[in-house]
Amino acid sequence: MPDHVHLFARAATDAKPLAQWVETWKSLSSRQLKTQLGLEPPLWQRDYFDRFLRSADNYSEKWDYVAMNPVRKKLCEKPDDWPWKGRLNELRF
Repeated sequence: MPDHVHLFARAATDAKPLAQWVETWKSLSSRQLKTQLGLEPPLWQRDYFDRFLRSADNYSEKWDYVAMNPVRKKLCEKPDDWPWKGRLNELRF
């Protein structure tokens, strides 16, 4: 989506707290977007929204919801047409 991002992640056993991880991600992504696109920070709102997924069914449901976002907003006809999507790793439950 042009005005927000969805991330699905699973924490490692020695992971930083979620709030710290999000802060780091926002900082790194802001620097990259400034370098690559000339966008000036702040790019992200101060807060964030998180949801814990507790099952494979819940994961699939949320993944499908996110995939359909650009279709619902009429930015593309089908989820596979949206160029700004992808998976780094498949999450397993």
